[in-house]
Amino acid sequence: MTVTEPTTPVRQGMPAEERHAAELAFLAAQDPGPRPPGWALTPRAVVTFVCGSDGVELALPERHADLPSRLVIPPKFVGERALVERCVVTLAGERGLLLTGEPGTAKSMLSELLAAAVGGTSALTVQGTAGTTEDAFRYGWNYALLLAQGPTPQALVDSPVLAAMRAGRVVRIEEITRCLPEVQDALVSLLSDRRISVPELTATEDAVVRAAPGFTVIATANLRDRGVSEMSAALKRRFNFETVEPIADADAEAVLIRRQAVAAVRRAGAAFAVDDAVLDALVTVFRDLRSGRSTEGWDVERPGTVMSTAEAVQVAASLGVSAAYLPGGDVLDLLPGHLLGVVRKDDPADHARLLGYWDGPVRRRAEGGSAMWRRLWDLRGSLR
Repeated sequence: MTVTEPTTPVRQGMPAEERHAAELAFLAAQDPGPRPPGWALTPRAVVTFVCGSDGVELALPERHADLPSRLVIPPKFVGERALVERCVVTLAGERGLLLTGEPGTAKSMLSELLAAAVGGTSALTVQGTAGTTEDAFRYGWNYALLLAQGPTPQALVDSPVLAAMRAGRVVRIEEITRCLPEVQDALVSLLSDRRISVPELTATEDAVVRAAPGFTVIATANLRDRGVSEMSAALKRRFNFETVEPIADADAEAVLIRRQAVAAVRRAGAAFAVDDAVLDALVTVFRDLRSGRSTEGWDVERPGTVMSTAEAVQVAASLGVSAAYLPGGDVLDLLPGHLLGVVRKDDPADHARLLGYWDGPVRRRAEGGSAMWRRLWDLRGSLR
């Protein structure tokens, strides 16, 4: 048995612990082995949840009325299993985990999956921006209660970090390098001492909040954001760094893009009706431009924009929505326009690089007799 996405989502942006609730409950019952304090699953079950069971049906050791007796766990993250295992070991050791990589390599998705599997919730999240304040890592106040009662525990407003410390959960910090350095530094003592002091409550038992077992931090950072707010050496030492690379296998990337695009179009209320040949062309273009070399070995000038898998999913989903709601003509004809929209996000000069790709690999494939690439070559004018 496999678990599939619901055809009609209850709402947009369902968290991982709700989307995959059946799998999490099954794995909690299927693997009763030792767990680190505060963990919802065993480390082995966490890896299986993220990476899948390799098509193998897992069986429950005993019957549960609300669970299937056997279940295949599908993969949710396409990447090295060893990377996921290292992430799980880091979290089991209650050390901070920092996921780095190019934009669109599923760092946020991986952090969400890990938080859901380890602590049962991925909702304790801080979104790092230039406007993020230290309160987001520590605490704030309900000012109406503060004025009425003074500084009391009832007037204290927990940050996601403080809430995670109290409950022994995983807190996620997205785009940590976009936070100002003085805000980042609030994490240094927190990760070292595993406690937060509340000076306003001095002389009460609530003056210090100590982390419950299971508390840890997963942060993400884009490599393109280096230098925005560089992390201090002290803060870096408190994290284990793991780099999430782009998907190496073209077939695996194509499968992922189709699966995600199908789900996105289904959420839009339509059936996905884009041919595999069009998706293959999409994947080929993205991988060629990302790597700077075509599948045939021809040199390609790389655009400044990151041609990520996430961007490819968005293009595939847009093609699917167009085919469903605005039919008329070949959906392949829409591909150049969507590609142009992707490459022009960062650098206007990338327009010329995309035209150069059309004049190189696209033209040579068309001359080689491919009808699809011939049609794409004929559409070059739509890139002007």
